[in-house]
Amino acid sequence: MSEPRDHHVVVLGGGPAGAATAIGLVRRGYSVTLIAEPRRFRAVEGVSERVFAALHSAGFEQALTAVAPPSPRRVTWNGQTSAANTERLIDRESFDRGLLADLTKHRVVLIDGRVSTWASNAQGAEIEVETVDGPRRVRGDFVVEARGRAAPFAGAPRVRGPETVSILQYWQGPPGEGGSAVESFTDGWAWMASMPDGSRYLQLTLDVATGALPAKRLLGDYCRARLDRLEAARPFIADSSPVGEPHARTSTPVLVEELVGERCLRVGDAAMAVDPLSGNGIFQALSSALQAPAVIATLLERPVDAALASQFHHRRVESLFYRFARIGRDFHALETQWPGQPFWQARSTWPDTLASHQAVTPECVGIATMPVVSDGFIEQHEVVVTPDQPLGVWHIDGLPLAPVLRILREAAPNPLETVAATLAIDPARAARLIAWIKHSSWV
Repeated sequence: MSEPRDHHVVVLGGGPAGAATAIGLVRRGYSVTLIAEPRRFRAVEGVSERVFAALHSAGFEQALTAVAPPSPRRVTWNGQTSAANTERLIDRESFDRGLLADLTKHRVVLIDGRVSTWASNAQGAEIEVETVDGPRRVRGDFVVEARGRAAPFAGAPRVRGPETVSILQYWQGPPGEGGSAVESFTDGWAWMASMPDGSRYLQLTLDVATGALPAKRLLGDYCRARLDRLEAARPFIADSSPVGEPHARTSTPVLVEELVGERCLRVGDAAMAVDPLSGNGIFQALSSALQAPAVIATLLERPVDAALASQFHHRRVESLFYRFARIGRDFHALETQWPGQPFWQARSTWPDTLASHQAVTPECVGIATMPVVSDGFIEQHEVVVTPDQPLGVWHIDGLPLAPVLRILREAAPNPLETVAATLAIDPARAARLIAWIKHSSWV
């Protein structure tokens, strides 16, 4: 852990983004208070092995005990069924409790309560909190907004995708094997998951404008009628019954265009959130949260570089948003059974027509000076910029890439020796680096 610093940061929200930011700040030596209230509904999420590894790297230990081993995932899309993939299912109630335990272990001060208002200025931040013991005022040098999609936007401009709603219902059946499934239908798609203890979660995702949802008291019957028509749902609803009422929540893709303010920063779904179809919600939340401590440290400790830190955070979040939005667009476009339906029409063309992955040739690879994370702060360094990596790639395995690209482009008589001497590394390591650059079609 770093030496203590005279800065107190208040994090609003106890999900993966808020928790990862808090732990990262504590590791830097900051004192951190996190304010959160319990989740209001039961939920399950699926994550890949990549996300599982990222959660571990973020400092989560107890939370990961709520992550199940890999289980089968069946996808029925455009009339075809595939069962080639697996995912790890997470019981979010248990996971969130584990996050609080991890935060306590890292000496984050926890406040159980609901934030009523907060404001920040050049002198710091002030937060009003409603707790079971009454109102409480918390002051800090900086505030991190990490309350997910529900975080207030205070009039900030936003990019919004097709208006989407997801209806989640908890079911209970007999214990059995865990697993999940996805199936498309005329005006949306469904995600189903079952845990070994028999708990089951079924979610419908629909277009807000054309979904024609009934009154809240009829929502349970509406969901049951929809699920009864889906072949993939049958194993999940067989011998099981719904528990409680369905929970409807927005799943509209949203990008907040003002992410950095006076002594404040947005991370996770409070900064940007994409369609749940991508299955990368936690990964996206972590992506902005893991860079947040370096951004905050630069804003607090190196105010001369504040504009650079703000630019870095904005560009990274925006780039991630559009990358996953385009991946979601392409997956929606694969469903061609109902081309005239508004749900599929809108989502197969948004946000634009740019390719989600662009071809790389030597002619379109360049070198530019960009903001990067360096020694825990945001600094400018030369990076290699490609169509698929517009924000640049600084180094691989700790080795800067821009100098190597220059050497290879200059066609030096002995590029291997020149690279090894320039980077002060052994020839074998230089050879691997050169091979990686050539394999990436940079030269």
